[in-house]
Formats: sequence, C-alpha cells, structure tokens
Amino acid sequence: MGKKNFAGRSSQTGRITVRHQGGGCKRLYRVVNFTNIPYFGLILAVCYDPIRNTFLNYNYNLKTTKTFFTLSLKNLYPGALICCNHNLAEYKLGSRLQISQLPIGTLINAIATNFHNAAKYARAAGTYGQILQLTEKICKVRLPSGNIFNFLRTSYATIGCIANSLYHKQVVGKAGRNRLKGKRPSVRGIAMNPVDHPHGGRTNGGRPSVTPWGLPTKGKPTVKKN
Repeated sequence: MGKKNFAGRSSQTGRITVRHQGGGCKRLYRVVNFTNIPYFGLILAVCYDPIRNTFLNYNYNLKTTKTFFTLSLKNLYPGALICCNHNLAEYKLGSRLQISQLPIGTLINAIATNFHNAAKYARAAGTYGQILQLTEKICKVRLPSGNIFNFLRTSYATIGCIANSLYHKQVVGKAGRNRLKGKRPSVRGIAMNPVDHPHGGRTNGGRPSVTPWGLPTKGKPTVKKN
C-alpha cells in the first residue's frame, strides 16, 4: 500500500515539527503480521523492506491459502515452516507462542504484552530479548536496551533473533544516499543568521553551545527548560 511522506510537517498546522526531513524516493508500505492469530505457514522468499532496517519473510498460509509478511529471522531461510499457536508440544526457530511455554534463556523477538495486542518489543534489525525468570504470574525478559521488563506468562513472542544484525555497520558513502532516503542536510548553527539560531552571525554569542531553542547541549543530558 502507498505511504504518504509528510516531510517532517505536522498534519494539523503544516509547520515543520521534525527538522532535516524531505524529498526521497517513493516507498510502498508492507503490511506485516504482528498479530497473535494462529497460522501455519511456509516461507516463500526473503524480501527487502525500504521502510524498516530488517528484511521480511514472504509466507504462504497453508490453512487459509493466503500470503502474509513477517519479520525475517537469523538462520531462517525459504522453505522453512513457521507457525503461531498457544498450545505447541515442541518449539523451534520461527515458532510464535506464549512465553510460559519456553525454557529460561531462550532468545525471543517481536514480544507482545497479551493476545489482543500486536508485537511491540524487539522488532529492529539484529535485536532480541532473553527470558531470565518464570514465575506463577509473570516472566522477566531482558530487552535489547538492557532493561529487564516484566511480562505476563500469557504474552506472545517469536523464537529467534531478528535478521540483518550488521545493519549498523553499513557505510553510507555519499550524501546522495541519505537524500534518497528523505534525509536533508544538517546545517551548523554558526553558519546560520542570528534570526535562525542563537549561534548565528558567525559568532557563538558569547554563550555555551545551545540548541536552536536555547537549551544547553553540553553537560547533563536532561536540563530543565526555563
């Protein structure tokens, strides 16, 4: 389906709310299945997604004879079988089931808080969570950020790690690649006019480095705004 590019503008006022965005190539949005509805599918191909930083699996549902997309996993190739069920007797790479059925130490991704919610955690390229502890009501999972989060035992997750783990090592090479992605140049404040930035007019204004809105950029990361 088509995806409209707002170029960092607000849908209500039309003003720039996110700087350094605009242009770029047109991209189609792939609708990915993040739900927990049971399915039994066969991976047909691994596809590129221009919007996400990971790849997608193009699957064929053997029960409904329909196709759908899921996030691609490491070491999971075309021809493999994947499934989603809350009552599996055994588990393997690509299976989606409740966390309570998995042993401690299992690497998981696309974690959903319950059956009705879509997958929310560990969806980026190369990310995964790890089950640390199972109790009668909750399950402790270490998220990609390093934080330990408590999920319900009935929460759903997929076994394995998200593919494309070397995404962060790619070299852009030239400014044109960023322009094709819709990223515009970032101009130094000292190169602007005084009306556009506190550092404008070829001088820092005799003050420490600040953002365009006057907040300090050095020191503690959280600074109270006056």
